[in-house]
Amino acid sequence: MSAQFDKELEERLVRYAQIDTQSEETSATSPSTTHQYDLLNLLVDELATLGAQEVRLTDYGAVLATIPATVATPTPTVAFLAHVDTAPAFNATGVKPLVHHHYDGGDIVLPDAPTAVLSPHEFPYLAEKVGDDIITASGATLLGADDKAGVAIIMTMAHHLLENPDVAHGPIRLCFTPDEEIGRGVHANLPDDLQVDFAYTLDGAELGQIVYETFSAEKATVHIEGVSIHPGNAKDKLVNALHLAAKIIDTLPHVTLTPETTDDRQGFIHIYQMSGTAAEAELNFILRDFELEGLAAKAELIRQVCATIQATEPRAKITCTITQQYRNMRYWLENDMRPVELAREACRQLGIEPFSTPIRGGTDGSRLTEMGVPTPNLFTGMQNIHGPLEWISVQDMARSTELCLKLAQLWAG
Repeated sequence: MSAQFDKELEERLVRYAQIDTQSEETSATSPSTTHQYDLLNLLVDELATLGAQEVRLTDYGAVLATIPATVATPTPTVAFLAHVDTAPAFNATGVKPLVHHHYDGGDIVLPDAPTAVLSPHEFPYLAEKVGDDIITASGATLLGADDKAGVAIIMTMAHHLLENPDVAHGPIRLCFTPDEEIGRGVHANLPDDLQVDFAYTLDGAELGQIVYETFSAEKATVHIEGVSIHPGNAKDKLVNALHLAAKIIDTLPHVTLTPETTDDRQGFIHIYQMSGTAAEAELNFILRDFELEGLAAKAELIRQVCATIQATEPRAKITCTITQQYRNMRYWLENDMRPVELAREACRQLGIEPFSTPIRGGTDGSRLTEMGVPTPNLFTGMQNIHGPLEWISVQDMARSTELCLKLAQLWAG
């Protein structure tokens, strides 16, 4: 059945990926960047053309729409969500999606960066996709399948349901959010605007993956005020903020507690941005752990390191601010596993073996679940996200589309 969706999914992802939608953490607006509206407004127009109802763009930049029920009996209202923004971590301007039809199992060399090679030996999941249609970028940018693959899947599902009213399903809500990549995808008003009983994000990876456990997350912002003076007259007077920033980084345990040295259920402290001058500097960290105790310990460690460095130089001023981002959705979903179990059942009915592993990240579903809307995460097929080696199989996307359609029917049952 999935072959019927291949062409539409390929066309949608290629077209959506070419639209620059990077989010920007330092922006105070929602969406954080105006060019996210290029895709948001396009989706509004496309949903209206397809015949969706109650299509609107909220004042915080989320697109909402409804596919009315085709059954008369009361059924839960279920939402499907994806985010339109792409990660600020790598260039996403001028994306040139490439479709490698009928992948032959060899290396895929990306033309704009010949040293960027997708090898099935390095990426075993790629070796499983011989014969599939593989979409990559050209090597100079990320692809943006995270999460434009989810957008394409939901739009393809909506197209199919609206063209086939004989498919039995309850009320379905569609939602496309901005700014997920910077932890601001779920606005405080979104749960009330969605008005659903359960939801799913389309933001997962390998075929069959049903996610109900994510990291819990906080952000640490360390601000350092030094003492600025002309370097020619600096003896015993200058306090260099950059030197203190370097000491903080060097004092943190970077051998055992960073993303590149941890895996599985280990958390980490990750410095992802540093800026400033000798007079003033700022360090930005993300803190991740599957358990709140581990997350709290990492926050306390950063505070202690800052206090230690502060004690070595009382003329400086070092402040550490910890900001909550999201929580492990398991804390709530383990109390009501219905949306997870139904997704597993839908997979099995489609001949897909479901599996659930904790993901070392978060989704809009993390926040939505915490806010009262149980929202596990479904696979799309996306791989190597946030970098130039990002890729996805069209056929994985098609199976994800089938899963969404099957879920719509099972909830009606």
